[in-house]
Amino acid sequence: MRALLLLVVCVSTLVLPLGCVDSLDLSERGTVDVVVIDGTITNLAEDQIIRINRSKADRLTGRFGSTPITQATVSVVVDSAQIIPMTETDSGTYKAPTGFVGQIGHAYQLRITLREGTRYESSTEVMQSVPPMGKLSARFNPNSLPADQRLQNFYAAAHDFYVTLQDPANQHNYYRWGWKLWEKQEWCISCANALYFINDPGTNIGLYEKCFPVNPLQPFVYDYVCRTQCWDIFQGYEVNVFDDQYSNGGTITDRRVAQIPFYQTNPCLVEIRQGSLTADAHRYFKLLQDQTQNTGGIADTPPTIAGGNIQNVTNTREAVVGYFSASAISSELYWLDRKDATTRAPGLFMAQNDRDPIPESLIFGNLPFIFAGESRPPTAVCLESDGRTPNTPKGWRSN
Repeated sequence: MRALLLLVVCVSTLVLPLGCVDSLDLSERGTVDVVVIDGTITNLAEDQIIRINRSKADRLTGRFGSTPITQATVSVVVDSAQIIPMTETDSGTYKAPTGFVGQIGHAYQLRITLREGTRYESSTEVMQSVPPMGKLSARFNPNSLPADQRLQNFYAAAHDFYVTLQDPANQHNYYRWGWKLWEKQEWCISCANALYFINDPGTNIGLYEKCFPVNPLQPFVYDYVCRTQCWDIFQGYEVNVFDDQYSNGGTITDRRVAQIPFYQTNPCLVEIRQGSLTADAHRYFKLLQDQTQNTGGIADTPPTIAGGNIQNVTNTREAVVGYFSASAISSELYWLDRKDATTRAPGLFMAQNDRDPIPESLIFGNLPFIFAGESRPPTAVCLESDGRTPNTPKGWRSN
């Protein structure tokens, strides 16, 4: 964390002019307290999600922590007429009703009222069309990941994805690329100073399914194998945008659009997403892209953090970070068999936890035994979440 950080919110749009707010001097870092709002309405049949958090610096250390903002009233306004209410499905995560998707050419605005009554509104975003994806290719690169993104600080290998596409000549396009990754997971839960039980160890009643604390002589962690198939879901958060101003109507050749870490040798499923942006959204994300590139990576704190197109309705000088956008998406699934890899992979569990798994059987031996009415060790349930699913992903191939 740099000793001095300027938080600059200065974005102007055609619909709601947003003035600059005062910079925040992080020489007094403990005073920084900002609302962070992020969400995109897409034209795909997928969950339309808005996330609201508060980023606050610890008064003693100056380090930032993020706390979900719960119990807010969130809605998306379509064409200044139709109001789509969003429901909080997890702390700080708000989803639109099932079946709601965006449409090209329609206008979208985000409105939020916090529990204490503070109101926020975004500018209006009109969803632009997006050109077809084009041709995808993947190449193994043993030194792909920058230093701040390497697994266990030294695994740098990844598959670099490139796209070649024909840019339409009749429109000014602003692109943004992203990716989503499904990896097969074998370990479903870790219990620290606890044992995993399927039944309540006190009553042997089912539907318990959690870690039951014990008082150990020495601290320990046990890991439990998944009972069913399970996949972990990763998303790329690198900012990757492009303005076709100087290549309008030409061919965009070998644009790198993703770096998929070499977590394990098992095959995986990758979705490459190509989205459209408005001119204002591109301006915001381009600034963010330049900042993260110039500071060495997205894990570093940039010299400035720009606010987006969301403001406090009654106090326009409040710093609000984040951008609400509407984006048409062209996506393609890619089965990555990883057969061209030439270096060693850490393994998925190691990459996530920086250690090998420790099954309960390593301590108690390989012979099954009964404890509190259960055979040990049990297997664990694969719980559905934003980052995990027990449901076979569309496009997954049997190994």
